[in-house]
Amino acid sequence: MKRFGNPLLSMAAPLLIVLAIVALLQSQGGSRLQCLPAFIVGFGLIISGAIERSTRRKRLLQSIRNRSPEGN
Repeated sequence: MKRFGNPLLSMAAPLLIVLAIVALLQSQGGSRLQCLPAFIVGFGLIISGAIERSTRRKRLLQSIRNRSPEGN
């Protein structure tokens, strides 16, 4: 089983989204658009991680199904 190298790194994307939301609530006027890149990057990291996990699991399942039975 894979161990996490740095648990703080796995919390970076959700914390980036929280930071963008807090900054959005604190800002006024045109400066609200400055929060948008952090928000987009945070969601992009979460979505790309989910897609990567999904494809890795599909490849693993496919390799298990294609494996010939032991002893035959």
